[in-house]
Amino acid sequence: MSTVHVVALGGSLLRPEEAAARTMWMGQLRQLMVHLEGNGRRIGLVVGGGLPAREGIGLAKEIINDSEKLDQIGIAGTRLNATVLQQILLDIGCDVAPVVPHTIEAARLLLEDHHIVVMGGTVPGHTTDTVAVKLAATVHARHCIIATNVPHVYTKDPRHHDDAEALTEMTLKELGEIVGVGTPLEPGASTVVDPVAVGVAMEAGLDLAVLDGRDVRRLDDALEGKPFEGTVIKA
Repeated sequence: MSTVHVVALGGSLLRPEEAAARTMWMGQLRQLMVHLEGNGRRIGLVVGGGLPAREGIGLAKEIINDSEKLDQIGIAGTRLNATVLQQILLDIGCDVAPVVPHTIEAARLLLEDHHIVVMGGTVPGHTTDTVAVKLAATVHARHCIIATNVPHVYTKDPRHHDDAEALTEMTLKELGEIVGVGTPLEPGASTVVDPVAVGVAMEAGLDLAVLDGRDVRRLDDALEGKPFEGTVIKA
């Protein structure tokens, strides 16, 4: 198989509150996928749930409190967002898998026949970060890119700590000390990298990269192995 890249696209990148910026972003992402496909690359895009998932979980929380059932709602939101991106890419003739796979193995098999596979979540307790890291390990990707709405991993949550420092390089162990390792997040909760995903990356010896996916140029640089603005996380 040719070079395979795996990117976790945070659901926050499909931001409904910024319609004009979102449309421009989708156009730039589409151009990047065309470029990568033209160079023979294969790309697994794992899309987060964002607002649809949060709204669905919030609605159901009024009646149920079973975390597994709430996770199933969140997973449905991720697959909705994945379908949006899949159809946008299919619309211009990209070689995209015609289905949104529900398992890592299904995604691996589809990547053997298509240049691009777009998927969402798989099972309760695993965020799309975890799915992306598992997929990257399965297809022997060089690393897994976490494209979110923050530019770096920080020493503390910058939303609550003015003295939080941006990190450009770190190890998985150091990341685990900040976000935790192996503890599932509550349905609808988020952190810069999911603790379960950190644990999976440690087991697989897989490097990660965290960057602000709203700037497609940063994603392009990371995919090309060039220096990029973000955080490199070594196994």
